[in-house]
Amino acid sequence: MIEQIEGLPAGTLGFRASGQVTAADYERVLVPDVEAAFALNRKLRLLYLVDADFTGFDPGAMWDDAKLGMRHFSGWDRVALVTDVPWLRMTATAMGFVIPAEFRLFGLAELTAAKAWIGEAAA
Repeated sequence: MIEQIEGLPAGTLGFRASGQVTAADYERVLVPDVEAAFALNRKLRLLYLVDADFTGFDPGAMWDDAKLGMRHFSGWDRVALVTDVPWLRMTATAMGFVIPAEFRLFGLAELTAAKAWIGEAAA
């Protein structure tokens, strides 16, 4: 399941993933919110929180994520991934360099720090 995180600064989207994330979750929540935000902003920031009860992504969800990322490849200003899921942390550490944005990885206990960083003014 994916749900939007409210209360973030303007130009910032936040999503919380929990349980099993499906293509329907992407198509119902994430994709419409991202597309609507890009209609109003040239650059966006993203806070993506993967909760402790996360069990995985369906293949269709991973495909939707890849398509969305490619469609807005250069549109991200900052991306914060907040998770304690070992394989996601390892993948983000290994592949973070391909994200065309300033990227930081945070643990679940660092959610407040992630929110502060995502809202900071650009240097």
